[in-house]
Order: sequence, then C-alpha cells, then structure tokens
Amino acid sequence: MKLYATKIPVIAAELIRKLKDDGDIEVNDPKEAQLDVEAVLKEYLRLDRELTEQAKDYMERRRLPYEQFGKIKREFAEKRDFPSGEDSLLYLANQTLEAFMHSQSIDEVFGDDGDMRKKMAAVLKKHMQVDADIDREVRRRIKNLEEGTATWEVEYARVMEGLRQQKKLL
Repeated sequence: MKLYATKIPVIAAELIRKLKDDGDIEVNDPKEAQLDVEAVLKEYLRLDRELTEQAKDYMERRRLPYEQFGKIKREFAEKRDFPSGEDSLLYLANQTLEAFMHSQSIDEVFGDDGDMRKKMAAVLKKHMQVDADIDREVRRRIKNLEEGTATWEVEYARVMEGLRQQKKLL
C-alpha cells in the first residue's frame, strides 16, 4: 500500500465528508478540517520518505544489493515503530482521530472510535491500494516477458511510470 502526495487532498476531503455525513463528527470549517487531515497524511509521507532515504544510505555505505532494500527499510521502520502495509491504515486512522481531538475545525466527535477507524481505513485502503492495481496492470501488459530478466525489469519500470503518469500519481 502506498500513499501518493497527489491523492492526499482527495483522501482528506473524502474522510471529512464521510465522517460528517455519517454524523460521526461536527465540523465548523470543512476546509480547515481537511487541512488537518492533510497534515497527518503529509507527515506520514514525510516519515516514509525519511526511512527510504535512511535505508538507501545504509545500503550504499555497505554496498548491499538492491534486493535487500525492502528488508532493510522494514528493519528501520520497526525500530521507529513506523507501520507498513495494512498496519499503516490503522496508524493513519489513529493519527487522524488524535488530530480531530485537537482541531479547532472539529466542534464535536460523536462517533465511536472503533467505528470511525473502520470507516477511515476503508477510505484510505481504497486510495492506497492503487499501487497494487497498477502492479497487476503492468504485469498483465508485460506477461510475454520472463519475470526477473533485465528486459522484464526495464519494461516493468517503463510501463509502471507510464501508468502512474496516466493516473496522475507522479
């Protein structure tokens, strides 16, 4: 699951709209409430990029192969209690709930925390699983190539970038 910076305003607006329409929150300034949610999502993205850079620097210093990247990034993330995969949905939902409690834009929180987390996780998952959908599409388009070969890697990267641009995720 990946959070794209270009999707943050869309996700934040949908989260506020969903919770407001369901009567879970009372909002006095929807635009400011959206900005509060955007701040949570942007901070998550910033921390993720920071971990990515740390992992890359570590690999470069130790001259490790790129295949180790995922494992090393996960190790750095675990040390900092930073979630990945499905865990990131709950983390972001919790951070958003916390932001609501301190927001000047949210007059009242009526909803049950657990119910609100589920609603937020569903919205987040819908937008964050885009990468998995794109991966399936890329693999479908290059199915004639043998996975793991240099040609496959080059084509995979080329088609992936093209689809991300097409979906305005870059």
